[in-house]
Amino acid sequence: MASIVSSMRTTPRWPEVFYGGLLVALGDMAFATTLWFSWDLDGLARMFRSIAAGVLSPASAGGGAPAAWLGVGLHVAMASSFVLAYTLAGWRMPRLLRHPVRDGIAYGVLLYVAMNFVVMPLSRIGSSPSFARPDWIAMSVVAHMVFGVVCVVFAGRALRSRP
Repeated sequence: MASIVSSMRTTPRWPEVFYGGLLVALGDMAFATTLWFSWDLDGLARMFRSIAAGVLSPASAGGGAPAAWLGVGLHVAMASSFVLAYTLAGWRMPRLLRHPVRDGIAYGVLLYVAMNFVVMPLSRIGSSPSFARPDWIAMSVVAHMVFGVVCVVFAGRALRSRP
């Protein structure tokens, strides 16, 4: 514990938080595009419009480029907020940074549950995931576990002093 605390910064390096969020956003984009959307411009636009539907409404799925760009911004902001939340928690409780893989996997499961059973139902989409395809749910949980590890690693990077 003393080594973690002694290597902690007094303030986080905010670019590290953003870089971690960007990596999570890109990873999630690649995952969603591979599973549900096509790897062309139309598929990417549909994916980002579906994200924008959370604040606009499901009707925004046909909203064109402005809705897609809103979805891009929301996606990066949400992913960055995942890293930010863990950075702030790690800043207050440095023990959360000791085991990035173990703690990241747990954080990823928490992110999956929060996004699918709290955020989405409270959004304009208003639904939870369907259990019709358990293979998709399993893949999504595993992907979130990876995203959780990325969050913990970048939170640690944001809080450690440079050598």
